[in-house]
Amino acid sequence: MWMNIIRVSTGAHRAWLSKHLRVARYHADNGIYGYKPSAWMQNQSPKVMELETNRIRNASLLQLVDAYRSHGHKRAKIDALAMQKPKPTPELDPSLYGLSASDGTNFNLTGIVNIGQETAHLSDIVQHLEQMYCGTTSVEFMHLPTMEERAWCAERYEEMHRTTLSNETKTQLAILLAKAQALENFMAVKFTTVKRYGGEGAESVMALFYQLLQAAAQSDLEQMVLCMPHRGRLIVQVGLLELSATLVFRKMSGLPEFPATNKECVGDILTHLYQSVDLEYDNGKIHFTMIPNPSHLEANLPVCMGKARSRQQSLQEGDYSKEDGSLVGDKVLCVQVHGDAAYAAQGMASEMQVLAELPHYNVGGSIHVVVNNQLGFTTPADRGRSSVHCTDIAKMNGNLVVHVNGDEPEEVAKASQFAFDYKQKFRRDVFIDMQCFRRLGHNEIDDPSFTQPTMYGIVKSRMSVPDLYLDKVTNAGEVNRNEIDQAVAENQEKLNQCLKAAKTHDPEPTTLQQQWSGCVQAPAHITSWDTGVDVDVLRFVAAKSVTLPEDFTPHHHLVKTFLEARQKKIVEGNAIDWATAEAMAVGSLLYQGYNVRISGQDVGRGTFSHRHAMLVDQTDDSVYVPLNHITPEQKAFYEVANSPLSEEAVLGFEYGMTLENPNNLIIWEAQFGDFYNGAQTIIDTYVIGGEVKWCLQSGLVMLLPHGFDGAGPEHSSCHMERFLQQSDSKEDSADGDNVNISIVHPTTPAQYFHLLRRQMVRNFRKPLIVASPKVLLRLPSAVSSLADMAPGTSFKPVIGDTKANPKEVDHVIFCCGKHYYDLIKEREQREAYTTAIIRIESLCPFPAAEVQTELNKYPSAKVFTWSQEEHRNMGPWSFVSPRFANIAGCKLRYSGRGVLGVPAVGMSKLHQAEVKQLMEDAFR
Repeated sequence: MWMNIIRVSTGAHRAWLSKHLRVARYHADNGIYGYKPSAWMQNQSPKVMELETNRIRNASLLQLVDAYRSHGHKRAKIDALAMQKPKPTPELDPSLYGLSASDGTNFNLTGIVNIGQETAHLSDIVQHLEQMYCGTTSVEFMHLPTMEERAWCAERYEEMHRTTLSNETKTQLAILLAKAQALENFMAVKFTTVKRYGGEGAESVMALFYQLLQAAAQSDLEQMVLCMPHRGRLIVQVGLLELSATLVFRKMSGLPEFPATNKECVGDILTHLYQSVDLEYDNGKIHFTMIPNPSHLEANLPVCMGKARSRQQSLQEGDYSKEDGSLVGDKVLCVQVHGDAAYAAQGMASEMQVLAELPHYNVGGSIHVVVNNQLGFTTPADRGRSSVHCTDIAKMNGNLVVHVNGDEPEEVAKASQFAFDYKQKFRRDVFIDMQCFRRLGHNEIDDPSFTQPTMYGIVKSRMSVPDLYLDKVTNAGEVNRNEIDQAVAENQEKLNQCLKAAKTHDPEPTTLQQQWSGCVQAPAHITSWDTGVDVDVLRFVAAKSVTLPEDFTPHHHLVKTFLEARQKKIVEGNAIDWATAEAMAVGSLLYQGYNVRISGQDVGRGTFSHRHAMLVDQTDDSVYVPLNHITPEQKAFYEVANSPLSEEAVLGFEYGMTLENPNNLIIWEAQFGDFYNGAQTIIDTYVIGGEVKWCLQSGLVMLLPHGFDGAGPEHSSCHMERFLQQSDSKEDSADGDNVNISIVHPTTPAQYFHLLRRQMVRNFRKPLIVASPKVLLRLPSAVSSLADMAPGTSFKPVIGDTKANPKEVDHVIFCCGKHYYDLIKEREQREAYTTAIIRIESLCPFPAAEVQTELNKYPSAKVFTWSQEEHRNMGPWSFVSPRFANIAGCKLRYSGRGVLGVPAVGMSKLHQAEVKQLMEDAFR
């Protein structure tokens, strides 16, 4: 048959992959670090295959077959409750194509459809089409973008329908499903009031993951990274992923999931437990990681994908490989599990579709599994989405979708294998929509019959999925019931033993292991780290940051204002701006062997056209990142990832990357500071609370451009008050480095340099929130010298006043950020040198000792002012005021804008009047 052209040898297959995998063109095709075109499938127009004479002769039959492939899913028997009414499908009427069963024609099927025989009458063909495309499994693939994909899916899917599983596999499935049911029943009896969000009704997910794990282990894959919501999570973890039932029962008893020595973490609910485990099978092994999830559905998707991408970097596969022939996804598989209501409605789903095939974000395709309960909390499917299927968003990228009835574990297992084979062959996302049901309510205490009486009348009257399957295979003589009963009985005894051991069990440490073993928990005091670098090294890497190949043509404007200007600054060494300081921080880290990645909208150039970490050749659009060419022996590299216009998915992705390797510096930059609020869910659930809940450290850096310069309500503030409110800094006693996040507002390039380097140099990791500059990027007075970054230097939490005479000072102003330079300018104009101006560079942890040192310098001071450019109900005021009073014994006077419902005004004249009033009030 013509579709057999896709069957090729392993070596030829890999060559075919390199040629035909889709490529998202990234300027020019030469690629840069983190994007290697040869590791992707090429997005080329497929060669038009010559239609065989038979297909031309039987074009009407071909139309009918294609109609079933396109529309059969609309009336497929995939509803486990048989409540859905078949959709009208006039396209499946043979007469529409001039065909009739009464004419007795015996059709030659070569090149048209694979039903296991070369010729057949129309009635037999339609019968097979109904079974294949309108049965308990169906598929949507006619929208796939290439002819190769469509041909492969047609042949492989139609072959799949004629295959049967071995009795040994059926026995394994029956045991897995029976054990899952027994575990759910055990927990229901022993822990009657604990919400476990059980998988009753969706037990076939065990068959899906059993087949997927077997397939992955048998392949060349080394790692699998999975995210999964709460529904059915426990039966998968205990039944397949070797999570200790003792630990589960301990958690259900109200005890912590961490060792007794761990006092820092508060833990999370039962169905958010994560794990990392080596799984071994007869046919191979694979390392499995399940990431922690918050209750915010779909928020874990980008974290999972980022973790997988970072692991690919660690294994140097695909985009990160130094060898030709390595493809993205060769060693690491990303699996994302969804609920039907969440996937159809959460915006994260579409943001992830955008990321899926982009340079610097692609993981070689993910396998998506939708556990389709046909119900949200109480919202039925026809009120939860406008589309036919909850997976219709997958068509946004032209992804393969397989629909399968959750009452058919064998069909689910075959769908899993089919999806895996497709993903491995084409390195694109694939979706499995397993339509099942939820036997109980959203949680076990909830009564779903309040809102779904008809559905739950059906649910209560039917057998469970494990029992249905066991009856089916034992009645057919394919499985020995005694063997299943014995396995369940042995498992029951094991569960009883685990329950007995739960209260005295001390869990094994799960954090700061393997590649994280060099890290420790942050201390309860504030530490200082020497982050300075030899000046010659700084000059060297800075010069390299603007060194281009001879045949590279930069933009003419950048030659003078950027390339030559930086060279001059390096030589002079006393007017280092922010972009140069950043380049030296990044370059010196690369020089020391730390990988660095910066991601966000326009980060290559920089929103304010200051960074130019990647330069574009004006003759051919090719991209060059100078810092990836520091030395010929370079081991670490700079990945510059211009992101799509997304905050939530991209920030979640970067957070996920930080969880893999503490030796990679991951930076996310918002286009403007307030744009971070599009990612609020990721910030609340992961960045702020990740370590407190799960003891997982993250060194993520968030750069949030902040400053009042007349830009209006939406481009002025990064809302640092929100981050300060979410910190666990104490109001009445000294902070330590063990706060949940670090929040800084640096005023000099050197300070920024030290902050970036500190993220890697110190032996623990904390998220760093930087209120980063806008105007200061080019302010002549906001510069540093190379001496400020030399050995022996470090980040200063507080910067004192070096011009005011302490003996004459009667007024001390505390401030932070850009506002400092406005105050200094005003003091010069007023010649108010009895006023000292002190900068608070670190807000959290609050530098109480350094503040006290500064206060002690001014014994004659009578007035202490906090001055800020933000409004009183925003900015640091509400945070610093009680800390000055309670810890430093200093009552501050407030100086700043009044209360307002938005961060800044939108009228330039009003803004200018406010600035004038700010200065009057500060020096009052």
